[in-house]
Amino acid sequence: MNDQKKDPIRSPHVWTLTTYFAEGFPYTIIRIISSVFFRDMKVSLEAIGLTSLFGLPWVIKFLWGPQVDQFSTKRRWMLLMQALLVIMTMVVAFFTPVANGVKIIAVILFISAFIAATHDIAIDGYYMEALDEKGQAKFVGYRVMGFRIAMMTGTGIIVTIGAVTNWFIGYLSAGILLLLFFLYHIFFLPAPERVKRPASEIIRTYLRLKTLLFLLSAILIILIFKWMLSMKWLGAIKSSLPFLDKISFSGWIAVGLLTALIILAILKERIKGLFLNNGESFYSRAFISFMDRKKMGMFLIFIVLMRIGEWMLTSMSSPFMVDLGLKVHYGWISGGVGLPFSILGAMLGGWMISRYTLKKVLWPFLLAQNLTNIIYMFLGIILNNYLTLNTGAETVTPLGGLNLFMVASVSGFDQFSSGLGNSVLITILMRSCLPEFKAAHFAIGTGLMNVSSVISGVISGFLAGWLGYWPFFGITFLASIPGMLMIFFIPFLDEKKEG
Repeated sequence: MNDQKKDPIRSPHVWTLTTYFAEGFPYTIIRIISSVFFRDMKVSLEAIGLTSLFGLPWVIKFLWGPQVDQFSTKRRWMLLMQALLVIMTMVVAFFTPVANGVKIIAVILFISAFIAATHDIAIDGYYMEALDEKGQAKFVGYRVMGFRIAMMTGTGIIVTIGAVTNWFIGYLSAGILLLLFFLYHIFFLPAPERVKRPASEIIRTYLRLKTLLFLLSAILIILIFKWMLSMKWLGAIKSSLPFLDKISFSGWIAVGLLTALIILAILKERIKGLFLNNGESFYSRAFISFMDRKKMGMFLIFIVLMRIGEWMLTSMSSPFMVDLGLKVHYGWISGGVGLPFSILGAMLGGWMISRYTLKKVLWPFLLAQNLTNIIYMFLGIILNNYLTLNTGAETVTPLGGLNLFMVASVSGFDQFSSGLGNSVLITILMRSCLPEFKAAHFAIGTGLMNVSSVISGVISGFLAGWLGYWPFFGITFLASIPGMLMIFFIPFLDEKKEG
């Protein structure tokens, strides 16, 4: 760490930005830009809908997180994945003008999604290896900034290049940009780790019949589950239980992960005896060790409850803006006000955690995050007449400059306080990772966060439609109280890790 301070080009102020830009940029190419490209290539909306499968690797990445911990180093994993992503992006560029190249590009992007998800695991693990706990908290805002700038670069610059010139130049530009970051990382990224097991061993590990059967079984179960969710009989059930339709595929995976961890907690002694007698049980130990600590039941509840109020608010804030008659203003409010304030909140949050400790700022940060819901409630009361006039109206009644400024200010504070809350959540998740399983445990923790979105997605629309916006926003604050009360019972608040 001291050497990094002396050499500015190797400073975490720089590489935290570049690594998380390199994390966010492939995600944007695969998950967002691809939809624009396919539609521009006259692909049907039904076929474009299938690109939701590109998100699958990010949902299930916790399954192979232990391998990133066990073999080679996070830095080498990161560089290998980045090199592959550069190649894949370049290959996509050269297939854009080819007849029937769209189908080949779809296959390439699907494979690239697994590479990019593995890249994410490596970057998160590397961040925790290269920085101590104070540094991990301090640079949370840089993580957020790098990722957000990457998304803005992809959706703004690369899409514009592709649309104005052609997609060959668009994807080629994306590949060249990613190559520049890759070159910086090769030459200047610090190497804080020692190799645990040689990378060559991973090939022998995966060639074992037992490992291959396990992987094939896991993939088969996921594909069958995905197929079952699209079956007609399930559609009939969803029509009678409409809330089920609100749960995305990633949501079901998150619920499955939570269920598995609960079973693991209940039966951990029996499961430990079954798996840990095997000398090659690194994979099993990664999951068992996550739950085999004090207060982990409380920790799971906290992770699920912490963001429920925020997720409920977020799911209805956009419809609220539209029904106010602010559809034409939504873009600049979201991008021009919300984005910089969210980055500012995350950066300030990380700095304050590193300076004053997580314990001291946790309660005020979460309170600020959830007080936004009360502010939205009062905003809904004040502007209720405009909601009545503009909801579903063809001709919108203008709010006026003062009301528009008030809405933009509330949105800015919402994103700022969300940045504070996000810095807290990331810091807690990092502290929950045991040194031997940093990448795996962080992937498990981020997978659990989806459970909150499942709960909010199921009930938010129903409650907002039944009660109206301002009572709904009040309820979202009440929903956040159990998560805040859990602060008094959770582990990992001290800087010294629990082992």
